[in-house]
Amino acid sequence: MSLFDASPIAAVTNRKAPLAERMRPRSLDEYVGQEHLLAPGKPLRLAIENDDATSMIFWGPPGTGKTTLAKIIAQRTQSSFIEFSAVLSGIKEIKQVMADAEKASHMGSRTILFVDEIHRFNKAQQDAFLPYVERGTIRLIGATTENPSFEIIAALLSRCRVYTLAALTEGQIVSLLERALADTERGLGDLRIAADGDALSTIASYSSGDARNALNALEAATRLVRGRNEHVLTKDIAAEALQRRVLLYDKQGEQHYDIISALHKSVRNSDADAALYWLGRMLEAGEDPMYVARRVVRMAVEDIGLAAPEALNLCLSAKDAMHFLGHPEGELALAQAVIYLALAPKSNSVYMAHNSVRRDIETTAAEPVPLHLRNAPTRLMKELEYGKGYQYAHDIEGRVADMECLPPSLKGRQYYKPTNEGREKLLSQRMDEIARIKSEKRN
Repeated sequence: MSLFDASPIAAVTNRKAPLAERMRPRSLDEYVGQEHLLAPGKPLRLAIENDDATSMIFWGPPGTGKTTLAKIIAQRTQSSFIEFSAVLSGIKEIKQVMADAEKASHMGSRTILFVDEIHRFNKAQQDAFLPYVERGTIRLIGATTENPSFEIIAALLSRCRVYTLAALTEGQIVSLLERALADTERGLGDLRIAADGDALSTIASYSSGDARNALNALEAATRLVRGRNEHVLTKDIAAEALQRRVLLYDKQGEQHYDIISALHKSVRNSDADAALYWLGRMLEAGEDPMYVARRVVRMAVEDIGLAAPEALNLCLSAKDAMHFLGHPEGELALAQAVIYLALAPKSNSVYMAHNSVRRDIETTAAEPVPLHLRNAPTRLMKELEYGKGYQYAHDIEGRVADMECLPPSLKGRQYYKPTNEGREKLLSQRMDEIARIKSEKRN
């Protein structure tokens, strides 16, 4: 570990070094992604340009450039750079590094301490940073894939600014791959290998927004191309390099709609095995899991409804779990939701009722609210008989009044017609009871 690393982002030209390391961005101009933080006028960009000495935490998924960003900041601010791994270091190493940094501080040198996977440090280890951060001996930059609110002690977190980094989009990954193929100094440009758009898109779709994974996959794919004395990286070779079969699936075309239709109809037909298969086909082919989550939520309200009202909460929880855990762990939550939906009692009564209401709204006159249902906050409104005849249900035996609440032209209309499935059987019985109470009062 070198305290005085004169060039934390010096170009790596050793051809034996991994491509991802050789292609590490050397400046903000080369850095791809995180426009919400680094575009002109955005908070992190301004902090870097203004040489803000505040310590910070970078929170985001793997391969989004947390380490690279820390090195760029060290170069821009002319600071010594120490890279520290929470996996390999303990209290003894922390104290030694802090002592060295304090000596450097007395000689006028600024030190940035970059701690990778800072969430792996326990409370005592994190406490060891506090006095040095407070005195300004070091500028701490921590990187974590976990929520800092839960993994970083409050005292340290309060002294740091948290920046949330997002997974790179497929388009951004493709641009990085194209740059690596063209770069003759650090990349693969000397190999003169061309790649079709499908090949790079395939690698990007499997990288899950991780630039490091994508570049490693590209390097493996180009080795296959060279080994076969070919000069074009195709989709099939990319899939072989990924060691995963590329499923026939076009996220913008017919396959996209056919497979989500198969998933929905399998759930509707209570076929849990088929539903799991079609879910797996979509996710393995690189479909956006949040799109799948939205469709699963729709199934809960369209095909399950009030027969099992807890299904909606389960699906919303699965959506949140997918967002929180990411790929591939979060996919288990979607699988759990799909199995539950397939096995749950089915009812489209809410769906049909809503459609009936929409048809009546479109085809009937927009009648005024009946007078007895109107609010009457002023004397004039009361004189105009607003609220006259209204019956307060809580003051009436059975808590049900024989009072029409629909416009006159729709009097007696029944939109919601529950089935005898699941919880709806109880709702049907309750509706019968309400109708009986109204009838008795009417008679």
